Amino acid sequence: MFLKSSPWSRVCATMTSSPSLRKLPAVLLLTVSYLIAGKLGLRLAFVNPSATAVWAPTGIALAALLVLGYQVWPGVFLGAFLANITTAGSVATSASIAAGNTLEALAGCYLVNRFAGGYKAFSRAQDIFRFAALAGLVSTAISATFGVTTLCLGGFARWSEYGAIWSTWWLGDAGGALVIAPLLVFWLRNPRLRWNRTQVAEAVILLTSIFLVAQNVFGGFYPASTRNYPLEFLCIPFLIWAAFRFSPRETATVVFVIAGIAISGTLAGFGPFVRSDKNESLVLLQVYVSVLAVIGLALAALVSERKEIERKLQRLAATDPVTGLANYRRFTEVLTEEINRSQRTGSPFAVLLLDLDGMKRINDRHGHLVGNRALSRLSEVLQSCGRNIDTAARFGGDEFSMLLLETDGTAARQVAMRISERLAADQEVPTFTVSIGISAYPSDGETIESLLEAADRALYQMKRGGGGAVTEESLS
Repeated sequence: MFLKSSPWSRVCATMTSSPSLRKLPAVLLLTVSYLIAGKLGLRLAFVNPSATAVWAPTGIALAALLVLGYQVWPGVFLGAFLANITTAGSVATSASIAAGNTLEALAGCYLVNRFAGGYKAFSRAQDIFRFAALAGLVSTAISATFGVTTLCLGGFARWSEYGAIWSTWWLGDAGGALVIAPLLVFWLRNPRLRWNRTQVAEAVILLTSIFLVAQNVFGGFYPASTRNYPLEFLCIPFLIWAAFRFSPRETATVVFVIAGIAISGTLAGFGPFVRSDKNESLVLLQVYVSVLAVIGLALAALVSERKEIERKLQRLAATDPVTGLANYRRFTEVLTEEINRSQRTGSPFAVLLLDLDGMKRINDRHGHLVGNRALSRLSEVLQSCGRNIDTAARFGGDEFSMLLLETDGTAARQVAMRISERLAADQEVPTFTVSIGISAYPSDGETIESLLEAADRALYQMKRGGGGAVTEESLS
């Protein structure tokens, strides 16, 4: 029973099931993408024709499974098989290597879904570190072990080279998982850019600066005598810039741009990671880029979390927790802004104060949950009777208010009657009524205090009359 209900058994069931026709285009696209990226990566295979320190397909496969689901796994197998059979090895060794690559992607996706939040793994710093450990270090060891063992058993590599080939394979896959997978997940999940002109200009400046600095560090802009200075730390400030000023998506893009320039420059013999052996150079570079990716993504996630907390605190400071309406503080801020605007333009506005009649009776007879529901019902009516430019608020207890822009006293009385009529038509139990007081700017006052006092006097005049349904006479 445990095996049947375990998450890993569901993954295995997905592997053995055929992909639906709906997934077939995704499988084909994944196959082509994996094959193209694999062929490009194998052009940098220096320690063995089948082992490279630059292996983007790992990230492509992992991102595809995280976003599209386990059912697209055949695309990984087909892409890996075609990439290997057209490079070196036999059908058997290519199939075995492809099986290892597929198992790597499935295991990485399962571990990330199970322990790091799935495709949301890059939203929190702790999940990013889990992703780096599980998808970047653990699952990639599967492919490296399958692949190198297959090469040695098939006679395409010597057992004495096992360690060097394995470490190159492993680090290449780890780099692909840490650099490519976050980039693709971010852009596949949220491809739209919602930047204003200032952000577009800043993004252009950021990318231009990164290009110039990365070219200086890795691309040979410096004279030949200084082509290998250890200046890789110069890229870090731009990573911090992207993390603080943009989002994790843009930060992942910056890491990718730096990695691309660094790989190109290192292969050309420039930069701090150049050694006499090209494979050693790329291995050292992959370690640097992988660490850069983890640090950048974690920092961007922390900044995004902080911004989200600030937004929530701002909402809590300005809204009523029961009804979701503006609170007294926010209402007075909006009222102050409207007074200043009306003093400039001469446009009228009106203030409604409302009191829910018999709130204590509702709480005593039906309980506070029903009482809170009554408050929410009234807030819904206020929102339905107002416009987008109006502001409804709850002062606290059973007291509410509305700020009606571009509205005189006559129109405000019509709104008040509409509120009363909709409450009377509400069949939900318990039924209730409201008492309403109205003040208009500037006839009833030109300050917050005078407007609220005038509306309050009108409200309690209706209360003294017994409250109940709002009529033209009760509001006059």
